[in-house]
Amino acid sequence: MTIESQLRQLGLFDARVPRYTSYPTAPHFSDKIGPEIFASWIQAVPARSQISLYLHVPFCRRLCWFCACRTQGTSSETPVRAYVEVLKSELELLRSKLAPGVTLSRLHWGGGTPTLIPANLMRELATAIFSVIPLGPNAEFSVEIDPNEIDDLRLDALAEAGMTRASIGVQDFDADIQKTIGRIQSYATTKSAVDKIRTRGITSLNADILYGLPGQTRAGIATSVQQLLSLSPDRVALYGYAHVPWMARRQLMIPSDTLPRPEERLKLFETARDLFVWDGYSEIGIDHFARPEDGLAVAQRQGQLKRNFQGYTDDRSPVLIGLGASSISYFPQGYAQNASGTAQHIGAVRAGHFSTARGHEFQGEDRLRARMIEELMCDFHIDANALSREFDVSQGKIQTLFATARATFGDCVEVTEKGLTIPDHAKPLTRMIARSFDAYELAKTGHSSAV
Repeated sequence: MTIESQLRQLGLFDARVPRYTSYPTAPHFSDKIGPEIFASWIQAVPARSQISLYLHVPFCRRLCWFCACRTQGTSSETPVRAYVEVLKSELELLRSKLAPGVTLSRLHWGGGTPTLIPANLMRELATAIFSVIPLGPNAEFSVEIDPNEIDDLRLDALAEAGMTRASIGVQDFDADIQKTIGRIQSYATTKSAVDKIRTRGITSLNADILYGLPGQTRAGIATSVQQLLSLSPDRVALYGYAHVPWMARRQLMIPSDTLPRPEERLKLFETARDLFVWDGYSEIGIDHFARPEDGLAVAQRQGQLKRNFQGYTDDRSPVLIGLGASSISYFPQGYAQNASGTAQHIGAVRAGHFSTARGHEFQGEDRLRARMIEELMCDFHIDANALSREFDVSQGKIQTLFATARATFGDCVEVTEKGLTIPDHAKPLTRMIARSFDAYELAKTGHSSAV
């Protein structure tokens, strides 16, 4: 039996499973977590500790049809200016709950399009953030930058504010594909933005590229990857396009019959992956690549790679606080998500309280299973001895969980007394194998293709 036949037999090309950027996944959040619980979790953050902070800016100049993020279009700066004022008020709420001496290990501005914010407001927002939580030693400040929506003034403002890493979405450089997905962004425009970023001393660059787009071919994605490689990003996320028009109605603009079949999606991924590896990038987890000297590659070699809502990370902070509409926070106690609607979020903050609308408090085996899934997603291996020590769980319990995965996936998992490992030929099944350690019912909709 060929590897592809085995993957087909195990259901890879038909399955829809979570991406496991959290456990439990967001569909299992409930409204039992509100502003009071969120505030109490913030108050429990130890003084003089380090945390991460994510700010969500839900505005775009135009909506890309492929995108399923929480965003809204605007042709005016008025709502953006009002939203920045709300973020500043939200930061003051955070100040009132946070213990003294807390610093940032990571700061990320995401969206949407954070670079819609005018330069003077970027400076005001950065000043407001650092007055509440200053950057700690070796901290990283990253911003998602739209090459179509950036200029010298805004880049100067970001550089002066201390940005250390820029993140650029490429998707695909093919002009016809860009028209089909509603995202026009030429190679020349992208290169110009990258050059301007680097002339300001910002040397760390992330890039996202998609496989599984409508009309995408192996030859075409190879060309786009080679163009991306010419920009020498430090790390790359190679995401599978998630076609979920029942969740993101704008995706109805993309004809379903132009999408590659699952078997072809796998070949598109493998084509791109091979090019990154041949160019010297290290494979990071299931869909990231990094230069050997990049923090992700270093963390992987040291066994310290983590996974959160932005994908893979080398950030070891136990707390991630999300500000802005729809942002999700992570604490040792659980997850908390702000109101998804921008108007609802703004209304709550203006009324003087956080907009927390849903979340999940860890219970039972949540932490154990979360660690098992994260280890699989990061290292393709679960260390049984380490789990037993950390969670005070018997080896018998762990081996029983392993046996369930083994019964389903056969020789696509290797089980010993020391742990469980996914061999190289079975790595495309990683999300499905992780699913075998998920104790929650799989939602019938809302998840993307397993490949």
